[in-house]
Amino acid sequence: MTDTDHAPSARVRWARLRFQIVGPLLAAPADAGELKGRIEELAARAWRHPTTGGSTHFSFKTIERWWYIARAAKDPFAALARRVHGHAGTHPSIGPALAAAVASQHRDHPRWSFQLHHDNLLALAREDPRLGLVPSYPTLARFMKEQGSCARANAAIASNPAESRSLRERRVPTRSPTCTASGTWTSIKARAPCSPPRGNGTDPNCSAFSTIACASAAICSGISTKPPRRSCLSQAFQKRALPRAFLTDNGSAMLAAETVEGLERLGIVHHTTLPYSPEQNGKQESFWGQIEGRLLPMLEGEPELTLDLLNTATQAWVEQEYQRKVHSEIHESPFDRYLRGPDVGRESPDSDALRRAMRTEVSRKQRRSDGTVTVDGVRFEVPAAYRTLLQLRLRVARWDLAGVDLVDPRSGDHLATLLPIDKARNAERVRRVVVPADSSEPARRVGIAPHLRALMADYAATGLPPAYLPKHDADDEPSEDP
Repeated sequence: MTDTDHAPSARVRWARLRFQIVGPLLAAPADAGELKGRIEELAARAWRHPTTGGSTHFSFKTIERWWYIARAAKDPFAALARRVHGHAGTHPSIGPALAAAVASQHRDHPRWSFQLHHDNLLALAREDPRLGLVPSYPTLARFMKEQGSCARANAAIASNPAESRSLRERRVPTRSPTCTASGTWTSIKARAPCSPPRGNGTDPNCSAFSTIACASAAICSGISTKPPRRSCLSQAFQKRALPRAFLTDNGSAMLAAETVEGLERLGIVHHTTLPYSPEQNGKQESFWGQIEGRLLPMLEGEPELTLDLLNTATQAWVEQEYQRKVHSEIHESPFDRYLRGPDVGRESPDSDALRRAMRTEVSRKQRRSDGTVTVDGVRFEVPAAYRTLLQLRLRVARWDLAGVDLVDPRSGDHLATLLPIDKARNAERVRRVVVPADSSEPARRVGIAPHLRALMADYAATGLPPAYLPKHDADDEPSEDP
């Protein structure tokens, strides 16, 4: 994938900037009387413009408005994005009469270019004022592309209907963080043995993943798994809530585009630990010290320690001992602290929504010959309903190419799931013929094109002599004999 494939749209870039500004206010809400001062500090800072890349400032009123919008929204990232214009995807300058003329002209002349269609529509509108004003060439070309009216190289007009059908088939100081419940979580992915060290080896493919709420040191998720680990975060969100901020290390899994973009879509501010600052993972290291010092030694006598048994024992130990034991720093149990403190968490979406969110967005061009797109060497079939789209916006999980999501490039809404093509089934099954949208009526013999007809009339009106005088045959010449 190239850098242009991952280039976000202007709508996403503005949402990222706004969420970057007001996100810390959501993760750590200000006390009464402090909000004004914190917004004034944000207004005094310089920010990078998402379009021009230059330095810019935002007023106090603007940031305050963004804060109230994000606080009241269930999905703050989507609420901070630019709204889709009411006329997006429509062409008010093209009325029904003109649209019908465009469809009829393309049906009669499917091999014409967009420029030739535009020139002839101008001439046709001069002959028939009822068509109204013809829009500019870019507007007409965009309208025809959205309607699927593109030039077809092998679309010669055939008088035989059967023949026509055959053609159509073709380093800095740090401080310990704290926050409200579900305000900030920390996450770590550590290599852990599937079976305790007792001389019989360990499973090298097993790893452990945990998330901890910073304010209470409560465990949101602790699980041992084998790759892939894509469901660990989703399970933590569904078990507790959607946090406002997330602190991770700089590992490749946490900096992957699927994770970064997924946290953005879920409205979670993503922070990473500073390089050479292991103390920022202090809560995680303390938790894993108890895993290795208490939990695993209690499993030494088990002869067959499977992954399911390890997860069951871990869950029971976390919920019955760790969560209920008084913490030496906060002087109460993590679970009591989690329930007693103020909560800014949000309700987690369902499993399908989480799975679709944790993906990276790429752009692909549809192959018009067979209606497919290629992602990482895998070809996916585009549904016939979207065959007129030239540029597709896809959300992809590169570790699982069993399907990709087709989304609306304007709003980001999910449209369809694309599946890999099955060449074996395509070879043995009769596929339904997809008829072009403008081929409901057969092509007609309409004579000279309007633009050329207008040129001939203008030339005749000049009074200039004809460009060619026909030569008469000798038999037609009059005889000179008397």
